[in-house]
Amino acid sequence: MKECNLSWVFLISLFFLIFDPSSAHLLNSTAEYHHGHTAISDFRVINRRELGDCPDLNPYLEVNISSNSALSNEEYVTVTVSGVLLPAESDWIGMISPSHSDVSNCPQNAWLYLETGDTSNLPLLCHYPVKGQYMSTDPAYLKCEKRECKKYEKGVCVVTTCSGSLTFHVINIRTDIEFVYFGGGFQTPCILKRSSPVSFANPQMPLYGHLSSVDSTGKSMKLTWVSGDNKPQQVQYAGGKSGTSMVTTFTQDDMCGAKLVPSPAMDFGWHDPGYIHSAVMTDLEPSSTYSYRYGSGSVGWSAQIKFKTPPAGGSDELRFLAFGDMGKAPRDPSAEHYIQPGSLLVMKAMAAEVASGNVDSIFHIGDISYATGFLVEWDYFIHLINPVASQVSYMTAIGNHERDYLGSGSIYVTPDSGGECGIAYETYFPMPTQGKDKPWYSIEQASVHFTIISTEHDWNEGSEQYEWIQKDLGSVDRAKTPWVIFAGHRPMYSSMKGVIPPVDPAFVKEVEPLLLNNKVDLVLFGHVHNYERTCAVYQSDCKAMPTKDKDGFDTYDNSNYSAPIHAVIGMAGFTLDEFSDNVDNWSLVRVTEFGYVRFHATRQEISVEFVKSDTRQVKDRFLITK
Repeated sequence: MKECNLSWVFLISLFFLIFDPSSAHLLNSTAEYHHGHTAISDFRVINRRELGDCPDLNPYLEVNISSNSALSNEEYVTVTVSGVLLPAESDWIGMISPSHSDVSNCPQNAWLYLETGDTSNLPLLCHYPVKGQYMSTDPAYLKCEKRECKKYEKGVCVVTTCSGSLTFHVINIRTDIEFVYFGGGFQTPCILKRSSPVSFANPQMPLYGHLSSVDSTGKSMKLTWVSGDNKPQQVQYAGGKSGTSMVTTFTQDDMCGAKLVPSPAMDFGWHDPGYIHSAVMTDLEPSSTYSYRYGSGSVGWSAQIKFKTPPAGGSDELRFLAFGDMGKAPRDPSAEHYIQPGSLLVMKAMAAEVASGNVDSIFHIGDISYATGFLVEWDYFIHLINPVASQVSYMTAIGNHERDYLGSGSIYVTPDSGGECGIAYETYFPMPTQGKDKPWYSIEQASVHFTIISTEHDWNEGSEQYEWIQKDLGSVDRAKTPWVIFAGHRPMYSSMKGVIPPVDPAFVKEVEPLLLNNKVDLVLFGHVHNYERTCAVYQSDCKAMPTKDKDGFDTYDNSNYSAPIHAVIGMAGFTLDEFSDNVDNWSLVRVTEFGYVRFHATRQEISVEFVKSDTRQVKDRFLITK
C-alpha cells in the first residue's frame, strides 16, 4: 500500500501543465488531486508493475472453470487451479476480459502512467484485470489438502500436486473472459497459466434497465439499457403500448487525455460498453403502477418488470430516497480497482424500501459508479442498482469522479474521472439537462421543486450555469411547489477531518447568495463521505435553530424563513470520512455510518430520516414545516 506524497503530486501537475497548458486554469491545490481517492492499493496499480518471468516449468498446471458451456447473464464461476507443486501466498488469479487482451509487459508505455503517482517499475499488464483473488482465499490451497499424485515410480507416488478453487461473481459484460493464474503477488507478478476463454451465451442480451423522469408531469418515463446489439429495440409497456429505442455508444477516442498522456479510459482501463439504448414510455398516469419489458425478438427480452411513475409536479405527497458517493463492491472476495465497501448493504436496504411500495423516486447526487476510467465497472454498477432503478425514477447529479480531468473544461483540474470526462455518465444516465456537457436541470415531483446543478462545471457569476440557476430558482411557483430542494455534489459546509478542505470558498461565495435570495428550503450535497446536518445557515452563521416537537425531533419552522438547511449525504458506499474534533456551531448532527436518507414531503412539511443501512435504524430525524 503506497500513497503519493504532495511533492510527487506537484510534479505530476507540472507534467500535465507543460504538455497541456489549457489545464492550468483553476488548479486550486495540488492536494485536490487525490481528495476522495482510496489509497493506491497494489491491485489498483497492477498494470504499472514490471512483469517478471516465472521460473516455473511445471508440466502439470491446469486452470479449469466450472462453466464449460457459455456463461449466463449472471453466475458464480468456480475456477480451479490444479497441478501446483509449491502453493505460495503470492499466487493469484486475475479475471481478464476480453480474453484476447494483452496481459504481457508494456514497457514502452511506462511513462504514460505518471498521473497515478506510482513510481515503481512500470507497467505490468497492457489491459486491466476486471478483478483478482489470491489463491489463499481457499484455505485448503496453502495446506495442500486437495492432493493428487501425478507420477508414480515402482508403485510409489513421487510427484504430488495441490489444487485450490476460487469463486468469481460474473455478469454479462458481452466480451469473453479468461482466468489467468499468476505468481509473485500483485507487486511482482508473472504468468503461470491461462484458462481457455469462455463466452456469454447471449452477448447481445438487453440488460440493466434503469428509469428516469423526462419532465414534471409524471406521464412519461425514460428507460435506458445496455445490449451488444446496435439495432433499435423496443420497450413494451402498459398492456400494449411500445416505444423504439434510440441507440448510442462511445469509443476510446471519445475519452479525454492530455496530449501526450493517455488516460486510463483511453488506454488500459478501456472496455467496450456495447450499445446504450433509451426509449421513452409516454401516455402514462402519474403515481401509477405499470409493467414493461425491453429487447427484441432477435436478441431476447427482459423479464416483465413492474414500475411506478412519480407524482406530478403540483400534487401533494412525495416519498423519495437520496444519497451520494455510492459506487459498487464485489459480491465475491476479489480485489478490484475501486471498492466502495458500504454500497452492497445500502442497495439491499433501499431495495427493500422500493419493494414495499413506499418510494416514488431516488436521487443520487454525484460519484455514481467510481469507474474512473475502468469502463467495465459501469456494467457492475448498473447491475447493482437494477433492483431499484428498474422500478422507480433514478435521478442523478454529476460528481468529480464522473467529470473531472485535466484540460477537459472541468472547473477543478484533477484526474478524478480517469479520462471519462462525463461522457460515460451522460450516456448511461440521460437526465433532462440543458444539453451535452451541461448536466444541470430541474424537475418537480408533487410539492417539491428540485434544482440539480453540476459543481464540476463553471458556476461563477456570468457563467451559463450560474445564469440558469438564477433563472430556475427565480421562476419557481411556490403555490404549485412550496418546497425547493437544491442539490449538487461538492458541499458548502462540512466538518470533515483532514488536511484537504472539502469546501471551496469560491463556490460558496458565488452560489450561496442565490440560495438565500430565492428561499431554498433544503440543500443536499455529497463528496464528503459521512452524514452531517446544519442549522438554518448562511455565511457560516446560524440564522435560526430548530426546536423540538412533541416527539423530541428537531423541527425547522420555514413559515418564517431565515436561511437554507444543509445536509451532507455522501455516506452511501465510499469509505467513511472522520469528523474534526473541533466543529463550528452551524453543525448540529454528525454521523459516520453507511446509509441513505428517506424523505416524505407534503405541502405542509418535509420529514427527513437518515437510515443506517445494516440495521435500518433511523440515526437522525428532522422536520421542516411551512
